[in-house]
Amino acid sequence: MSRIRAKDTGPERSLRAALRALGHTGYRLHYAKAPGRPDVAFVGRRVAVFVHGCFWHSCPHCTPRRPKSNSDFWNAKLERNSERDVRKVLELKRAGWRVATVWECRLKKDPAKEAKRISRMLG
Repeated sequence: MSRIRAKDTGPERSLRAALRALGHTGYRLHYAKAPGRPDVAFVGRRVAVFVHGCFWHSCPHCTPRRPKSNSDFWNAKLERNSERDVRKVLELKRAGWRVATVWECRLKKDPAKEAKRISRMLG
């Protein structure tokens, strides 16, 4: 697990490229002053975007398979990840932010569609 990147992942880069193609720049990456450190934050507009990997965050769209070996460990870990995600979103909403979650599988299918969804949030 030590080789799994936390920042600047392929899905994050793909989303950022699609946002730039729509003309949306000026975002902060992993903005520490926002609760939960969103992957992409439009600070002035208070829009936070999380880019979630399907396996690590238990995607509801593609339902990735969980490992069969050491299943107690993996089930507990992936459940904690999901609980943390919910907690981060609630903290941001309480602080007045609008929050979007972009899933890796959706981003692979159509990055422009996901970027347009965020664009609508930006107004």
